[in-house]
Amino acid sequence: MNRYRASLIIALLTCVVAFFALDLQRFFTLEALKAQQESVAAFKAANPFLAAALYGLLYVAVTGLSLPGATVMTLAGGAMFGLLWGTVLVSFASSIGATLAFLAARFLFRDAVKSRFGERLKGIDEGMARDGWLYLFTLRLVPVFPFFVINLAMGLTSLRTLTFYWVSQLGMLAGTIVYVNAGTQLAKIESLSGILSPGLLLSFALLGVFPLMARQLADAVKSRKLYRRWKKPARFDRNLVVIGAGAAGLVTAYIAAATKAKVSLIEKHRMGGDCLNTGCVPSKALIRTAHFLKQTRVSQSLGIARVEVEYDFADVMARVHRVIATVEPHDSVERYTALGVDVVIGDARITSPWTVEVNGQVLTTRAIVIASGASPTIPHIPGLETVRYYTSDTIWSLTKRPDRLVVLGGGPVGCELAQTFARLGCQVTQVARTRLMRREDGDAVALVEAALQADGVRVLTHAETLRCEAEGDEQRLIVRHQNGGDEEALSFDALLCAVGRTARTEGFGLEELGIATTAQGTLETNAWLQTLYPNIYAAGDVAGPFQFTHTAAHQAWFAAVNALFGGFKRFKADYSVIPWTTFTDPEVAHVGLSEHEAQAQGIAYEVVRYDLDDLDRAITDEAAHGFVKVLTAPGKDKILGAIIVGEHAGDLLAEFVLAMRHGLGLNQILSTIHTYPTWSEANKYAAGAWKRAHAPERLLRWVGRYHAWMRG
Repeated sequence: MNRYRASLIIALLTCVVAFFALDLQRFFTLEALKAQQESVAAFKAANPFLAAALYGLLYVAVTGLSLPGATVMTLAGGAMFGLLWGTVLVSFASSIGATLAFLAARFLFRDAVKSRFGERLKGIDEGMARDGWLYLFTLRLVPVFPFFVINLAMGLTSLRTLTFYWVSQLGMLAGTIVYVNAGTQLAKIESLSGILSPGLLLSFALLGVFPLMARQLADAVKSRKLYRRWKKPARFDRNLVVIGAGAAGLVTAYIAAATKAKVSLIEKHRMGGDCLNTGCVPSKALIRTAHFLKQTRVSQSLGIARVEVEYDFADVMARVHRVIATVEPHDSVERYTALGVDVVIGDARITSPWTVEVNGQVLTTRAIVIASGASPTIPHIPGLETVRYYTSDTIWSLTKRPDRLVVLGGGPVGCELAQTFARLGCQVTQVARTRLMRREDGDAVALVEAALQADGVRVLTHAETLRCEAEGDEQRLIVRHQNGGDEEALSFDALLCAVGRTARTEGFGLEELGIATTAQGTLETNAWLQTLYPNIYAAGDVAGPFQFTHTAAHQAWFAAVNALFGGFKRFKADYSVIPWTTFTDPEVAHVGLSEHEAQAQGIAYEVVRYDLDDLDRAITDEAAHGFVKVLTAPGKDKILGAIIVGEHAGDLLAEFVLAMRHGLGLNQILSTIHTYPTWSEANKYAAGAWKRAHAPERLLRWVGRYHAWMRG
């Protein structure tokens, strides 16, 4: 196959090179056409069928090889054959030639492009499969891009050849008529710009409006079909109803109220959602206590011989709940009511695209935002119901420290809580189906795993959970080691299931409305966060693709603005720069591409790394471990991603997030003054390492000679 490709490429290149080397383009100018108009007309009169055949073959060759001259050939068609037959010949010849160029691009280049940019091409292919014909039709109607570029680009997609052909022929027809008609007036045209007479300009203006009108008509037909089984209220009580008062719901309601919309926020349980009550806030409060205990155990490194600490686990957990209560007013009913939000406590059920039922009352609304969040995933383990197990939602009910804790799951939550409970004095075993923290690079994971083990956590990776057993007070998790295949019984007093979170999609009436879910269990939304119904949106964990509080708040802006003002302007949700942090010790902070992600996507990159054991502030804090790693475009300071492992990594990451979001490079970070001695200097030193690696050696050699000359 490679030999055939090579032969075809050589043949095509030979034809193209010969075309320019022999200066054949001189025959495809308006002047040449007008000069030969009489002789061409005479030949056509004497040999009408042969002239038509030769003309069609020549047109196919020009478009198939993507040579310049199609415009003049179209004019010639009008001059030679008149409006009707000229249009017929040009329409078929141009479509056939375009299809040949399309097939050539697919045969010669698509495999290579797919192997290098497979993930990016996959997204384009999905879009082409959905409405690619309409996109191609728009490109054909409005000549924004040269037609030969469209031919070659479409060949790299999965668009069907037959679809490409008929859409091209139909889409180019109107433009073909305009140019062929101009060719019938060839004697009056002095230059190609003469084609753009006021009448023809009006024709092209109509062509530009047509695809927009066609798209609006298609959307109207689709909308009518979608909504026809529902009765739309004559008027609405509210502009927006938000279901769920977690991060996404709170921000959505806040924006709506701030823009003077009438908004109702429905929450069935506790304001603040998982983050406040069972996630971010309690876990970070517990991590802080565990971190203090760790510091007392390594006090000798600070010159303190010994520190004795006594604590009661119940007091530690009481502090966690006190912290929740302190933060709680930020998300309270009273605060949001004062902001102008109608807060309703109850179970919400969507009964139509415009109505939500809660506490026996039916609310009518122009738009709905579903922000119902997610809940911990309960794994399917035989016998799980017979043992004492907890999730990240229920672990905060503990008042007595479990002596033996098994943590099931190797993700961020599992790692954070395994280390935390180990530092609190528990005997902790962590079980992971694969490796720890699968989304992170191996060098980052290695430091975290070593830290977990140093804190006493027994880490079992690549282990399969088989079943749970309970005999009296003894509880066990049976696992199989994948490497050796042996089974092992892990005894525990408490089992923490931290294997992920599942979007809350049931109980809201979504099934009756036909709103679909994805393979990941989240609600299916488009780029504007719309579900099946354009006036029903989803944001936060229930929508995915990320399950972070900050991304939920980020999505909420798009959902709120699109729901309230989408009739004027819509915004696509932007996931181009999404940061996250795993709050282990050391912390792991990440934004953009990691090395394994770049490799998987076939993206070229360079790596610069600065080790924190060289940072003065890290040394003074007895925390000189970890690194700052930055991925850049080859030869450029453009930041593709950053991974920081160490103390305060989550705080240090913000500088890279800012730089990536606003198109700043490492040179800008390097030229920014950072206070000494601070942790943030690590970012500057990483930028400096990149600068040294890309120093202009040749120029520096000349500068060295200059200095030597100046010394005499």
